[in-house]
Amino acid sequence: MEKIKVIFMGTPEFSVPIVKEISKIVNLVLVVTSPDAYVGRKKVLTPCAVKQWALDNNIDAFSPDKLKNDYEIIKTLNPDLIITCAYGQIVPEEVLNIPRLGCINIHASLLPKYRGASPIQSVILNGEKETGITLMYMDKHLDTGDIICKSKISILDNDNYATLSDKLSNLGAKLIVDTLPDIIAGKNDRIPQNNAEATYVGLIKREDEHINFNDTALNIHNKIRAFSPSPYANFILDDKEYKVVEAYPIEIDAKDADKAPGTIISETKNSIIIKALDEGIMIIKLKPVGKNVMNVSDFKNGYQKNLIGRVLE
Repeated sequence: MEKIKVIFMGTPEFSVPIVKEISKIVNLVLVVTSPDAYVGRKKVLTPCAVKQWALDNNIDAFSPDKLKNDYEIIKTLNPDLIITCAYGQIVPEEVLNIPRLGCINIHASLLPKYRGASPIQSVILNGEKETGITLMYMDKHLDTGDIICKSKISILDNDNYATLSDKLSNLGAKLIVDTLPDIIAGKNDRIPQNNAEATYVGLIKREDEHINFNDTALNIHNKIRAFSPSPYANFILDDKEYKVVEAYPIEIDAKDADKAPGTIISETKNSIIIKALDEGIMIIKLKPVGKNVMNVSDFKNGYQKNLIGRVLE
């Protein structure tokens, strides 16, 4: 295969296995990432995962505040192909027109479903049974370009954001590597998307993380999975926020069926059970704000009030 000149645009850990595999078969001349960010309580200025990988592997990295105002280096390098994956900024049309083979995006959903910023969390939130990776040509709109190919995987009942991200990242790496020879040779498919079937998902907001116990136990469980291990779904008890790390839906006794959603209806040594709209949610692990993850048994040891009958907000 011809070793073409490629620029990769990506930011989070999800993109690292993908750029790593691409770098083995192309001439990777630059990675473009989001700018360094302040991380942790000590606010240490830290490069993103893709930039750190590039630095560790002696590959040039470029992290503009706004790509639309600062892309001269891309024009100068004149790549044959640009590949993006979870970059985090809109790529301006002027950049899309630079490479002779176009710009390709690796998107973590089966387009045209789940266009946008949070496809992995959203498929779990919505209880989908399958998802996948789509390779597509980029255009000036959001995730609307012609599809090159897709690859599907099943979503398991015990998948959370972390496990599904890992699976999709590895799937994306395999799909782009397997497809690149046809893209370079101009033999790949180019299928317009059906916009009538499109759905969009935005960035996850702080309020999205809060658990509404007036929802079904299954939907609450899906929210806990979708936001684990970060930022975690949460509830309020005694005006304090608790993040739910591990929990499962559970059937409840008929005597508890009329209890108000959010009520702690029972407890065991290692769990508390909260009434949802229909059934119960059994919490095994949680994380008080500012503290480490703990088992419910440890939480109960430090909680000086009776839990049964308390209502979570």
